[in-house]
Amino acid sequence: MEVLYRSTRGNGSTVTASNAILKGLSEDGGLFVPDQIPALEVPMEQLAQMSYQEVAYEVMSRFLTDFTEEELKKCIQSAYDQKFDTDVIAPLVKADGAYYLELFHGSTIAFKDMALSILPYLLTTAAKKNGVTNDIVILTATSGDTGKAAMAGFADVPGTKIIVFYPKDGVSPIQEKQMVTQKGDNTYVVAICGNFDDAQTGVKKIFNDSEMKAELADAGYQFSSANSINIGRLVPQIVYYVYAYANLYKTGQIQPGEEINVVVPTGNFGNILAAYYAKNMGLPIKKLICASNDNKVLFDFFTTGTYDRNREFILTTSPSMDILISSNLERLIYRIAGNDPEKNKVLMEELTKDGAYHITDEMKAQLADFYGNYATEEETAETIRKIYKDCGYVIDTHTSVAATVYGKYTKETGDTAKTVIASTASPYKFTRSVMEAIDEGKYASMGDFELIDQLSEISGVAVPNAIEEIRNAEVRHNTVAEVAEMPAVVKNILGIK
Repeated sequence: MEVLYRSTRGNGSTVTASNAILKGLSEDGGLFVPDQIPALEVPMEQLAQMSYQEVAYEVMSRFLTDFTEEELKKCIQSAYDQKFDTDVIAPLVKADGAYYLELFHGSTIAFKDMALSILPYLLTTAAKKNGVTNDIVILTATSGDTGKAAMAGFADVPGTKIIVFYPKDGVSPIQEKQMVTQKGDNTYVVAICGNFDDAQTGVKKIFNDSEMKAELADAGYQFSSANSINIGRLVPQIVYYVYAYANLYKTGQIQPGEEINVVVPTGNFGNILAAYYAKNMGLPIKKLICASNDNKVLFDFFTTGTYDRNREFILTTSPSMDILISSNLERLIYRIAGNDPEKNKVLMEELTKDGAYHITDEMKAQLADFYGNYATEEETAETIRKIYKDCGYVIDTHTSVAATVYGKYTKETGDTAKTVIASTASPYKFTRSVMEAIDEGKYASMGDFELIDQLSEISGVAVPNAIEEIRNAEVRHNTVAEVAEMPAVVKNILGIK
């Protein structure tokens, strides 16, 4: 069964999976979505015996139907290898009444590695399949994790360049150090004077600039994206929810067909959308619990049916979620609008023009799979402290937002279904916030790397290589720009006058 892709704002015309991955974003500004969600017709008994790589093939082959078995298996084997510090790739840890799906065992210790380890291979394979001779320029906005993970994936990959924009004061010190020390002759990092939404909007504008695209083509380049707007990012994320369920089944934690809940700390909506796609493939997921921080635009949306970004942008200790424009939500809106691109387009135009849109009651009724709530900064810190004190398990700030919201959900509903919490980053990535949450005041005078050593001592977890390698690394990227200068910066990097 062939799965094709169409734009959420288009005329219904379709492209192949490889073409959608190459383009990243549709020419009309829409996001690519599959024309159908394929069923996962593999018995759970079989999935439970498979490695992560084998599960990845079963899931991804159903979406990326124009990749041959050989091509896709080569991409998977190249991605999920020694870059991960565990053969399991995405282990489950039981703590405080839930199962934490640790998605941070890759080379940059954040969940973005799960998809960005494979995207370079999917993209270069797609380029060959489609006879592309231009160099591919990956253009990406990051709220902290995507940038480093994307650069690590694309560093020195022939035929590619990668340019990452990040908010100068909107990432953690460790996140920034990881990015500005990134090696690779084809990697470029630019700090912008603005927030993540400014960076993301700037990147989308460049993508939609037909004049600039023509200039690039003349110079032998074409754009693609490593953000979760690229369907090549989203499909690999579906895998780990299937793998987590199969793991629970294999270890006797759940019975055949038993429904589980999934909790995801959510900013750009891609990670929880992947869980939604897994549910629509047939994975027995009961509730998709969407956890926000103080930038609770998604909580308000699920509560009221109104998406409104007209509010103060709050910098929090979970910066990867400091987002007011959740790009991937558009894919869900398109689906609950009956896969109607015109309806979706009107809503997205309202968001651009007025900063808000309101869905119909009929559309809102289709969101019953979701539950939304949020965690304040104080609650986030308290949950880190409590789980460490009660279980000896240290979680990062983003995972704590999810754990806090899960606590609110169970208190409200009394639901006792087994629950998987997406643990999206290593606590080492946000060491100061984590350590201050565990014992406020005690660590205030310590430097970032002193804190890292303290965290290793109290957690019993060795300092990850991703941290050790930046301890004394030289800064290689120091460009700072205004938002309006982003197109000029791109041209300058590519040597286009």
